[in-house]
Amino acid sequence: MGELSKLPNIGAAVEKQLNKVEIFTYEELKNVGAESAWLRIQEIDASACIHRLLALQGAIEGIKKTNLSQEKKAELKNFYEVHKRK
Repeated sequence: MGELSKLPNIGAAVEKQLNKVEIFTYEELKNVGAESAWLRIQEIDASACIHRLLALQGAIEGIKKTNLSQEKKAELKNFYEVHKRK
Protein backbone atom coordinates (compact mmCIF):
# COMPACT_ATOMS: atom_id res chain seq x y z
CA MET A 1 0.00 0.00 0.00
CA GLY A 2 1.14 3.50 -0.74
CA GLU A 3 0.61 7.03 0.40
CA LEU A 4 -3.10 7.29 -0.41
CA SER A 5 -4.19 4.47 1.91
CA LYS A 6 -2.86 6.52 4.83
CA LEU A 7 -5.59 9.10 4.19
CA PRO A 8 -8.97 8.89 5.95
CA ASN A 9 -11.55 6.79 4.08
CA ILE A 10 -9.03 5.34 1.60
CA GLY A 11 -8.42 1.62 1.80
CA ALA A 12 -6.35 -0.62 -0.41
CA ALA A 13 -9.12 -1.13 -2.99
CA VAL A 14 -9.80 2.58 -3.49
CA GLU A 15 -6.08 3.30 -3.57
CA LYS A 16 -5.69 0.74 -6.38
CA GLN A 17 -8.50 2.42 -8.28
CA LEU A 18 -6.92 5.83 -7.82
CA ASN A 19 -3.59 4.45 -9.05
CA LYS A 20 -5.33 2.99 -12.12
CA VAL A 21 -6.61 6.45 -12.98
CA GLU A 22 -3.15 8.00 -12.56
CA ILE A 23 -3.57 9.45 -9.05
CA PHE A 24 -0.75 8.38 -6.76
CA THR A 25 -0.30 11.10 -4.14
CA TYR A 26 -2.35 13.31 -1.86
CA GLU A 27 -1.29 16.36 -3.87
CA GLU A 28 -2.51 14.77 -7.10
CA LEU A 29 -5.82 13.86 -5.47
CA LYS A 30 -6.21 17.35 -4.05
CA ASN A 31 -5.37 18.99 -7.39
CA VAL A 32 -7.73 16.73 -9.34
CA GLY A 33 -10.53 17.09 -6.79
CA ALA A 34 -13.00 14.55 -5.51
CA GLU A 35 -15.48 14.98 -8.33
CA SER A 36 -12.97 14.50 -11.15
CA ALA A 37 -11.26 11.64 -9.35
CA TRP A 38 -14.64 9.96 -8.87
CA LEU A 39 -15.53 10.41 -12.55
CA ARG A 40 -12.24 8.76 -13.51
CA ILE A 41 -12.96 5.85 -11.15
CA GLN A 42 -16.46 5.53 -12.56
CA GLU A 43 -14.90 4.98 -16.00
CA ILE A 44 -13.20 1.82 -14.72
CA ASP A 45 -15.81 0.79 -12.12
CA ALA A 46 -19.46 1.39 -12.94
CA SER A 47 -20.39 0.55 -9.34
CA ALA A 48 -18.69 3.73 -8.03
CA CYS A 49 -21.23 5.08 -5.56
CA ILE A 50 -21.96 8.21 -3.57
CA HIS A 51 -20.02 6.78 -0.63
CA ARG A 52 -16.85 6.63 -2.69
CA LEU A 53 -17.33 10.24 -3.75
CA LEU A 54 -17.83 11.32 -0.13
CA ALA A 55 -14.81 9.26 0.91
CA LEU A 56 -12.62 11.02 -1.65
CA GLN A 57 -13.75 14.44 -0.45
CA GLY A 58 -13.15 13.43 3.16
CA ALA A 59 -9.66 12.22 2.26
CA ILE A 60 -8.89 15.58 0.66
CA GLU A 61 -10.16 17.41 3.75
CA GLY A 62 -8.40 14.98 6.10
CA ILE A 63 -11.61 13.89 7.84
CA LYS A 64 -13.98 10.94 7.91
CA LYS A 65 -16.67 11.19 5.27
CA THR A 66 -19.33 11.31 7.99
CA ASN A 67 -17.80 14.56 9.26
CA LEU A 68 -18.19 16.45 5.97
CA SER A 69 -20.36 19.54 6.29
CA GLN A 70 -24.02 19.18 5.38
CA GLU A 71 -23.48 21.74 2.61
CA LYS A 72 -20.62 19.74 1.09
CA LYS A 73 -22.60 16.49 1.35
CA ALA A 74 -25.54 18.13 -0.44
CA GLU A 75 -23.26 19.54 -3.14
CA LEU A 76 -21.67 16.14 -3.72
CA LYS A 77 -25.03 14.38 -3.72
CA ASN A 78 -26.26 16.74 -6.45
CA PHE A 79 -23.09 16.07 -8.46
CA TYR A 80 -23.56 12.33 -8.01
CA GLU A 81 -27.20 12.44 -9.14
CA VAL A 82 -26.20 14.25 -12.34
CA HIS A 83 -23.26 11.95 -13.16
CA LYS A 84 -24.20 8.49 -11.89
CA ARG A 85 -24.58 5.70 -14.39
CA LYS A 86 -28.15 4.74 -15.04
